[in-house]
Amino acid sequence: QVQLVESGGGLVQAGGSLRLSCAASGRIFNFNYMGWYRQPPGKQRELVAYILSGGTTNYADSVKGRFTISRDNAKNTMWLQMNDLKPEDAGVYYCNAVAASVTYWGQGTQVTVSS
Repeated sequence: QVQLVESGGGLVQAGGSLRLSCAASGRIFNFNYMGWYRQPPGKQRELVAYILSGGTTNYADSVKGRFTISRDNAKNTMWLQMNDLKPEDAGVYYCNAVAASVTYWGQGTQVTVSS
């Protein structure tokens, strides 16, 4: 069974930075897709960014130029560097990974941005 564990969330002032990590453990396969999603308070979960096993990345328009997604396939770890954070970036951030057509989710880590 695969487990995804996020870390790195917290409280930060607007304009600040946070780095989220997602570590996979268990019977790990090659994740062809890994992504970060977030759920702002009272809203639906939305895609923030994803990265494919070959390194191709994609970002939501709202975070382009501020967030950077990366991964280490050998360590089955993914990161999200978040700079110039805004209050609208607040929410629970979830790690997502797909391998062999099976989707895995982490439990989420809270990001709070004070104005």
